[in-house]
Amino acid sequence: MKKKVLFVCIENSNRSQMAEAFARMADKNIEAYSAGSKPSGKINPKAIASMKMVGYDLSKHESKSLDNVKKYAPFDAVVTMGCGDACPWMPAKEFMDWNIPDPKNMDEKAFDTVRDEIKDKVKDLLASL
Repeated sequence: MKKKVLFVCIENSNRSQMAEAFARMADKNIEAYSAGSKPSGKINPKAIASMKMVGYDLSKHESKSLDNVKKYAPFDAVVTMGCGDACPWMPAKEFMDWNIPDPKNMDEKAFDTVRDEIKDKVKDLLASL
């Protein structure tokens, strides 16, 4: 049976989108979703470019709200990334918060460093499920 994971950040345009992408790339037995507490409605072009460098087309993703993904609950894990009090509760077996800085205003090198940190954390999460 597939495990369901939800990644949540504020705008759903960078961190949570990349985490969803890495989960999809890593394991076909994972249903990965992402959402934002205050979605921007668009994917950051920097995130699209950064993920293209690792072979993933993030341009096909959409920025979503928590209301858009609640129909997929309950989740095996919900991972928040800096949305703090703005992240409402979602039905899940496990909750965790990753203290990952928002890369939206970072230069390319720093952005890619955040991308790689997310990749490593997703890999560790999937191994633990």
